[in-house]
Amino acid sequence: MGSLCLVLVILQLSWSLSSTVAPPSSHLCLPHQRDALLHFKTTISVDCFRDSYPKIDIESWNKSIDCCSWEGVECDNVTGHVIGIDLSHSCLVGSLFANNSLSQLHNLQWLDLSSNNLEGFLLENTSSLFHFHGLRRLNLADNAFDGAISTELFIQLVSLTHLNLSSNGFYGLIPHNINLLSSLVSLDLSSYGLDLRFDSQGFDMLARNLTKLRNLVLDTVDMSDVALTPFLNLSSSLEHLSLSECKLHGEFPTQVFQLPNLKVLYLSENESLTGFLPNTSWSSGLELLDLSNCGFRGSIPASFGNLTQIISVDLSGNSLEGQIPDVFGNLRKLTFLSFSSCSLSGPLPITIFNLTKITRLDLSSNHLEGPLPNHVSELQLLEELGLSNNSISGVVPSWLFTLPSLPRLDLSYNKLVGPIDRIQKPSSIQEVHLRYNNIGGPIPDSFFDLVNLTWLDLSSNNLSGAIKSDMLSKLTSLEVLDVSNNSLLSLSTSGNDVNYSFPQLTTVNFSGCSVRQFPSFFRTSNLESLDLSNNRISGGISKWEAEGWEGLQWLDLSHNFLTALEQFPGNNLGKLNLHSNLLQGPILSTCLNPQIPILKELEEFIISENKLTGNVPSSICNVSSLALLDLSENSLSGTIPDYLRMNNFIGKIPNSFVNNSLSRLLLNDNQLEGLVPSSLVYSTSLEILNLGNNKLTDRFPRWIASLPSLQVLILRFNRFYGSLPHSIASSNFSALRIIDLSANEFTGTLSTKLLRNLKAMKDKPREWLNSSYTDIFGIVDVSCIYEIPVNVTTKGLEMGLTKTLDIFVSMDLSNNQFSGEILEDVGRLISLQMLNFSHNNFTGPIPASFGNLVALESLDLSSNKFSGGIPSQMTNLTFLAVLNLSNNKLVGPIPHGNQFDTFDNDSYSGNLGLCGLPLSKQCVNHRGPDPPSPLVVEHEGSKIPFFWQVVMMGYGSGVVIGLSLGYIVFTTGRPWWFVRKVERDWQYNFTKWVQRNKVRRN
Repeated sequence: MGSLCLVLVILQLSWSLSSTVAPPSSHLCLPHQRDALLHFKTTISVDCFRDSYPKIDIESWNKSIDCCSWEGVECDNVTGHVIGIDLSHSCLVGSLFANNSLSQLHNLQWLDLSSNNLEGFLLENTSSLFHFHGLRRLNLADNAFDGAISTELFIQLVSLTHLNLSSNGFYGLIPHNINLLSSLVSLDLSSYGLDLRFDSQGFDMLARNLTKLRNLVLDTVDMSDVALTPFLNLSSSLEHLSLSECKLHGEFPTQVFQLPNLKVLYLSENESLTGFLPNTSWSSGLELLDLSNCGFRGSIPASFGNLTQIISVDLSGNSLEGQIPDVFGNLRKLTFLSFSSCSLSGPLPITIFNLTKITRLDLSSNHLEGPLPNHVSELQLLEELGLSNNSISGVVPSWLFTLPSLPRLDLSYNKLVGPIDRIQKPSSIQEVHLRYNNIGGPIPDSFFDLVNLTWLDLSSNNLSGAIKSDMLSKLTSLEVLDVSNNSLLSLSTSGNDVNYSFPQLTTVNFSGCSVRQFPSFFRTSNLESLDLSNNRISGGISKWEAEGWEGLQWLDLSHNFLTALEQFPGNNLGKLNLHSNLLQGPILSTCLNPQIPILKELEEFIISENKLTGNVPSSICNVSSLALLDLSENSLSGTIPDYLRMNNFIGKIPNSFVNNSLSRLLLNDNQLEGLVPSSLVYSTSLEILNLGNNKLTDRFPRWIASLPSLQVLILRFNRFYGSLPHSIASSNFSALRIIDLSANEFTGTLSTKLLRNLKAMKDKPREWLNSSYTDIFGIVDVSCIYEIPVNVTTKGLEMGLTKTLDIFVSMDLSNNQFSGEILEDVGRLISLQMLNFSHNNFTGPIPASFGNLVALESLDLSSNKFSGGIPSQMTNLTFLAVLNLSNNKLVGPIPHGNQFDTFDNDSYSGNLGLCGLPLSKQCVNHRGPDPPSPLVVEHEGSKIPFFWQVVMMGYGSGVVIGLSLGYIVFTTGRPWWFVRKVERDWQYNFTKWVQRNKVRRN
């Protein structure tokens, strides 16, 4: 019996071997298939410019070796047919032609050419790929293939179980017959950017017929035409669903979260996709969840705590609200959690600090409040902790600085108080950001034991005491130090300071502290940026003070008490700000000599509000790098191009402008005469031109219209004359948003072409801060927010506003001799906030289209010859704070409603034919014409146009408050205290914006 069993075992083994191992002759691949592979090798080249080396060395293929033994080739063990090719990451370059020799491999079951640089119209109707009727796996991802996806792909390759065409250049509509691939288990069509698209019918057919799908990836496929109901038909076997940046919109079905086998769900960057998180019955196996930057609403349900398999969660950038439920006790596998930029409130959940595997925790930009725990020991793997932009209170606990894996700590913009606890066991933390809190007291000595610090930001707190050089010297890796806006904090200097070295330090910000002298210990550093503005430094800048500043690129010493500039600081300065000091004398002739090599990099030089005298060398025009020069509010004399206002310059402007990098030219408030220099036509980067309040005598310079970037044009109070030539409006002025030609001698009518070409006045105003650049301190760069004063004339009085370049839109043609009727096209300038046509000879009716100027806050049409009635459509101007229609020939009833109920008699005086309140003259029954259709579409259910709702979000209260109150307070004179208050309001709103929209470095 035992022998029989042994025989049976031997027979079984023999049968098994014979079924899996072919005889020696079957190991040889078929000659025609070998030749096909070798021919394919000759049609492409190998170039490893992406990968360091090829995964498969196709160059090793040769006739002397059985092709079934070649790298990347797999054969059937019985027939010898090539059934699989894997040449992924093999540095292949070239095209796959329609008659490619690979088409001879009729038995091919899988083909992987991913991550190469293959190109061409691979999936067109004649593609040789369609010959592989038995193909089950096809991976062409991450190449340079392009063209449309042919219907033949899905008709011929119906056996496919895995298809990956991602990261190529395919485009067009995905054919509906993709539903023929009923055997598909995995489908990845994700692209570089919305070139491929699904329509609703095609995706519905996919969802209904591909019942075996476990993996569906359609990132950046345009699905804007896809309804969300087909998602209810997705296969219950689905494990991975990724639809990031697909332009999905509508309410996402909660049932998708409950698919029984779902492990991965990515829906990020679909801003119009709304929905709610399920209160119950999450997919119990969910591991990865990313809904970031969508529109999900509601609260985070307590059922979130049932996701025991969850590893990563990103719900940032949604409209979630309420408290974060304290349900993290069972989420033992969680490594990544982000709830940032939502509207969550309430206390921090305690169990979130017990996550032993968490590496990144981001709860920033919410409304979380309350203190941090006094003691935490579980977060040993934490690498990033984001709690900034909340309302977290209490002290800064020392355990934050002892976490062994945390390189960066950010608790900025909270309500933390001090003093900071002593750090018992300093860790290897590299960055500490605690700006904008209420932390008081001295900086503890133990803080300077964090020897690995590269970035320390303690700005905008209530710190006190003195920072000593021996304390700082411990931080040998420190690169950025920002302790600005701590008014009680000072620097302690001594004769031994130069003995300490700061080899890595590049950026120091001590603005707004109590520094009284230049710190000598920075001379042994490699500083590139130094801000000592708003301090108490007196005396001068001599060679000794400037020692060690050779590498400086950015230096701000504004708002101090400096009296002399004996030595130009640094050799490579790009930006120097000496604004608002006590500098005096003719120092510019030496420090602004363009022959000095140190000026070769200078882009911005601000030395306004000092006591400078003497001339400025005209050769400064030849400093090609200079883009901003402000010498205003000094006592200079002579003539010079660039930023000069409120001095005593006389004579003509030199016709020698050759600087095409010049962006702002302010020569206002001088006594300049003659013509506007035509050489300015070469200043193609010019954005602001202010020649107001001089004695210039010229026609309107035609060449101004050729400045493509011009946004602000001010020629007010000069002796310009003649008409505005129609030719100037033929193509440019599209960027112009402030134009002031008031108090000149212009004549003629307004050009239709000019009004139609003022595109910046017809579009929605840009939110100026969104386009600003931020510097390493988290504040807007001086070159972007440098204050540009613009005087607005309202009811015959001036009001000075600052920082208005991108947020104020106005047109002032007052006090000229313009004539003719006002064109309806003015009503298309819907961004206008101030319009002044007063003291001219305009005739005819006030256009009814004025009712479309929904942003208008001040309108002055006084002292003209307007006739007819006041259009009732003007009651749509709900932000109108100042109106002056006096001294015209208007007749009929004064309209009522909205702002028109707030204006007094002065707005209408001198129009004998007007009647009705607020005038004492009563009207007979009169009915005005029906209003035309508005140019701006209103939100449904809202009386405020949607356009203006957007504007309000961007503006804050500065301009609105300034102009609205201007009518009341400016009629009594010039209350300069109020003007300064308006400017402070602007600064306050700017600071609040910085807090809300901090651009994080790193």
